[in-house]
Amino acid sequence: MNIKTIVIEGRQGDIEITRNRTGAYVMAGKLCIAAFERTEEPAARYVKAMEVAKAIYGADRNGRLAATNSMVHVMSEIERVAGC
Repeated sequence: MNIKTIVIEGRQGDIEITRNRTGAYVMAGKLCIAAFERTEEPAARYVKAMEVAKAIYGADRNGRLAATNSMVHVMSEIERVAGC
């Protein structure tokens, strides 16, 4: 089974993760937050996933992610859609 799109409710609106030919795009409305490639290193995907998690969970006063272990769930869902 392949999942093509996932929509997650974010702080400022819905975040849509959509599969493309090379990985997945993460969109907030018409704004592309990040593009994930299947061939990228996991560390590079993790940095991008942190930005996506900020859009979903929000950030604290210092701009850091306002969630702790939730990053694991965000990254696994992105990788599931991208086919990583």
